[in-house]
Amino acid sequence: ALLVFGPLNGGVLVDTVSWRMAFQVNVPFALLALYGAWRYIPESKDPNAPKRLDWIGSIVIALAVGGIAFGLIRGYETDWNDTLAWACLIIGIGAAILFPLLMVVRDDPLVPPSLFRRRAFTVINISTLLIYGALYVYEFLQFLYVQGALGYTALAAALVALPTGIALALGSTRVGTVAGRVGVWPFLVAGPLLMALSQLWLARVPSDSEAWVAVIGEPETWIPPTDVIIDIFPATLLFGLGLMLVVAPLTTALMNSIPEANAGLGSAVNNAISRVGQPLILAVLFVVISATFYGAMEELAPGLTTEAAGREAYQPLNPPPDAAAELEASASAEASTRAFHLAMLATAALLALGALANGLGLKRERPATAEDPAGAEA
Repeated sequence: ALLVFGPLNGGVLVDTVSWRMAFQVNVPFALLALYGAWRYIPESKDPNAPKRLDWIGSIVIALAVGGIAFGLIRGYETDWNDTLAWACLIIGIGAAILFPLLMVVRDDPLVPPSLFRRRAFTVINISTLLIYGALYVYEFLQFLYVQGALGYTALAAALVALPTGIALALGSTRVGTVAGRVGVWPFLVAGPLLMALSQLWLARVPSDSEAWVAVIGEPETWIPPTDVIIDIFPATLLFGLGLMLVVAPLTTALMNSIPEANAGLGSAVNNAISRVGQPLILAVLFVVISATFYGAMEELAPGLTTEAAGREAYQPLNPPPDAAAELEASASAEASTRAFHLAMLATAALLALGALANGLGLKRERPATAEDPAGAEA
């Protein structure tokens, strides 16, 4: 239910109250989740778990992700003339190189290298990085694009995402049951490929696609224009069907790839990898999106964004200034659309690589349990 009504409620709050409420409304749900986890989820412990947290490893990985992401974004914004951007980028790259070396020599490493000696665990984490990195970037960019470039209201942007939430809510449990019987391989190959097809569909959305201006107090605006049904809905439905095939089987494959005593640690590593992918991929795509956008603006409206003031007024995937002439607004929408198309091609490639990793790296058979010797060899 939350997958369906969460984005919808967020869109309503943004349009009627404030965008800040879309974040604040999460607080009571987070508190409820904490209570439920403490009260009802059984504990699992590793008797051989380290007694101390690897603070050095934690700091190094934070510097790696933060330094690279901030350095890329800041560097492009300042035309690579900013010392801070270069310093952060160098620190981030250095920390990324240092982190795996530290994990080998530390007594109580943040991420035990022994986990990655299991082929299935390594493959699942590689595909998680690719698939979930693409997922988060796609969701962020789609909401930004349909509102900023096409002119959707926040409510409409949430409504077009409903097919994804509905498919996941209705089908994920059933898929998990079937995957337990036939194995995860077909689902972890077909799912990302369907998601990639959805990105290719979005890579053809025209800049003049009619906006859906749905307003909560005006029922006549709740019916989407034809362009929405043709340009956006098929993509969100395909994405939802693909995600439905991925979520439960991926969790099953992850849990079957490690001993039960390491379940918590393995889940934490996988969750961290899924979150690390987003800022890194988005930082790289930000550079590509910005370069594409301003290159297109220079072609469509020469001189408009050459100076810093013009770049401040016209941002990729954002609406043009209210005072913009019709030609300038049209150029901004077209430039944002070209940048969005390129981003969707990139996320499609990431999803296809995730499918390829699963197809080549996982065994085409019912997954063995962690206690099964075959599972340890996987």
